[in-house]
Amino acid sequence: MDLLTREYPPEIYGGAGVHVAELTRALRRLTDVRVRCLGEPGREKDVTAYQVDAELAAADAALGFLGANLAMARDCAGAAVVHSHTWYADMAGHLARTLHGAAHVMTMHSLEPLRPWKAEQLGGGYALSSWMEGAAIGAADRIVAVSAAMREDILRVYPQVEPERVRVIHNGIDPDAYRPDPRTDALHRHGIDPARPYVLFVGRVTRQKGLPHLLRAAFGLPPGTQLVLCCGQPDTPEIAAEVTALVEELRAAREGVFRIDGMLDTTSVRQLLTHATVFVCPSVYEPMGIVNLEAMACGTAVVASAVGGIPEVVADGGTGTLVGFEAVPDATGEPADPAKFAEQLGCAMTELIDDPERAERFGAAGRERAVTHFSWDRAAERTMRVYAEARAVR
Repeated sequence: MDLLTREYPPEIYGGAGVHVAELTRALRRLTDVRVRCLGEPGREKDVTAYQVDAELAAADAALGFLGANLAMARDCAGAAVVHSHTWYADMAGHLARTLHGAAHVMTMHSLEPLRPWKAEQLGGGYALSSWMEGAAIGAADRIVAVSAAMREDILRVYPQVEPERVRVIHNGIDPDAYRPDPRTDALHRHGIDPARPYVLFVGRVTRQKGLPHLLRAAFGLPPGTQLVLCCGQPDTPEIAAEVTALVEELRAAREGVFRIDGMLDTTSVRQLLTHATVFVCPSVYEPMGIVNLEAMACGTAVVASAVGGIPEVVADGGTGTLVGFEAVPDATGEPADPAKFAEQLGCAMTELIDDPERAERFGAAGRERAVTHFSWDRAAERTMRVYAEARAVR
């Protein structure tokens, strides 16, 4: 089986990359897996990395990825099943199916038509990425949705997809990598006071993750509460500038605002999650939200927007608090009432900060839920059954 992806260790920047790395590890206990990814060469055995053609990418970033997909598809000769992840590799799977007769399985981590803010990032490349995703999903033998909400979105956005082609397999969690960690090295390294409560955000600086809404909500947090922002690379200069301005404005109004840029190692993230009073996920679009699972596995209460697959992960009133979300009808994904959304986020965080015993109960219940219901081994077993289905219909 050939697994096709943009992200693979050590080059991981988001939840899809975590998914691929963990699923591959679990699948290799059940079958032979060859990984074809984008990035620098020199990977582990059975992993081949492809570089984006610089000349094509200079014309358009999405065109560069399409060029890399051609090389990936060429090398899939002999694979009975190809399994692609995200639009960055979906066309490789589609072409391998066409060229070599392989069964094509797609895991949908998000849908391009539901991320219109990417036009700000990719320009005309957004139309190309949407076309690549649509062409591949129209012909794929089986489609994996990472949540039931994602399955509904797939069938709504792509009406040509028959329901029997779509299976739901939730993301998992590594309970050993993400567990309560009493050490505080990472906190001290970044100047965070373990004795004071803090709210933690971990995510990319993109419209999807809703960070500006959290920053506006943070002005109303109880005095003495720290805010820790672990920020990935910004999608665009515009969102980078907006977030930077809000952070500086917030720092002028209150102390204890920490911004940590770039990808952190798992140990540091685990410690930051463990000691947070509240983990917050203010996403405006989130098919699954694996980062919420990571927080829960570390025993931390979660406040999250009730979008996409998040309600399938976070038990409202049991492992955290879900904040209602109503999007504007113009397909941008932004909240219809940004001020109200920020206010509700602030209230939900404040309630848990003011009631640490309740936050601890939510955290303990979250750890139990994450370990009991979300397993990569279970996900791998279900994925193997999907491979068998795909081969049977091919």
